[in-house]
This record gives sequence, structure tokens and C-alpha cells, in this order.
Amino acid sequence: MSSAQIRRNLLTPTARTAHRAAVAAAIGFAGIAVFEIALAAGAPLGYAAWGGAHAHLSTAQRIGSAVAVVVWVAAALVVLGRAGWWSAGRRTRLFRWGTWFLAGVSGVAALMNFASHSRWENLTFGPAALILMALCIVVARSAPGDGRSGAGNAAGGAASEAEVAAARFEEEKAGQTFAR
Repeated sequence: MSSAQIRRNLLTPTARTAHRAAVAAAIGFAGIAVFEIALAAGAPLGYAAWGGAHAHLSTAQRIGSAVAVVVWVAAALVVLGRAGWWSAGRRTRLFRWGTWFLAGVSGVAALMNFASHSRWENLTFGPAALILMALCIVVARSAPGDGRSGAGNAAGGAASEAEVAAARFEEEKAGQTFAR
């Protein structure tokens, strides 16, 4: 195995890692969506959102929270799509670039939450955004759809790292035989 292949293998997440990262990111995005639903419904959680100026949000902010619900649910679906929870078909590029976009948005959100005057945003949403950014990067760096459960070996489970390494070894061995 060449040094370039070893480097690529170390930097590319395994199918299991991508799968778990996608599920964790989707849960995080869904959690934010639930929080936004509560805000849109009028829950007095404004100190933890929208800069933390008021416990009760204005009508415009509540409408913004309602729109945000759709955005966060879409974010969860994009990350799961990138990990292969369903056939991507023509949406492969959307899932790939969408996951990278979400990583970037999460990074910007972390900066904004850390800069906020709200202690809730500083202590909860800032770190959560950093975690979501890291999870999105892991999913985005994975091969498309390689995190789907049921893909992999003949038994229906995901192929283990040992199985993948053995298959690569056999491919290289076969390639060296033909090169002679």
C-alpha cells in the first residue's frame, strides 16, 4: 500500500463512523428544530435565542423560528441522505455540497453564538454548533452513501475495516500479478 493510500485511509471516515456521525448530526438538527417549534409556539425561551434580549419573542421572531423549523428538518434530511439512508439518485451532489454547506453554516453559527450577549447561547448553542460542524465534516468526507446500514457484506451488515483491508490487499495482489 502506498503512502498516499495510507494517508487517504486515515483521513477518510469509515462507513460506521459516517453512519454514526450522520445520526448524531440529524438528532442535533432535530433538537434545534424542536427548540424552534417551542419558540414559534410562544414558549418564553427567548433568552436562549435571537440574541437573548427578551424572554418572549416578537411576532416576526416567532415567524422566523417557524421558518427555521423547515430549515433544520431539511438539514437533518441532507446529512442522512449523504450517509446513504436512502438512494440519492440525482441528489448525490445536493447531499454532498449540502453537508459541506451545513458544516460551514454550523461554524458561523458557533461564532455568532459565542459572540452573543446571551449566556445560554454562549454555553449551549455555541458548543452544539461546533459539534454539529465536526459531525457534518465527518459525514461530508465520507464516500457517498457508505454509511447506510445493510450495505456491505453478504450477511447484510456493514463491512468491517478488516474486511475492507483484506479486499484492498487482494485487489493490489491481483494488480501485481497482472503487472508481471
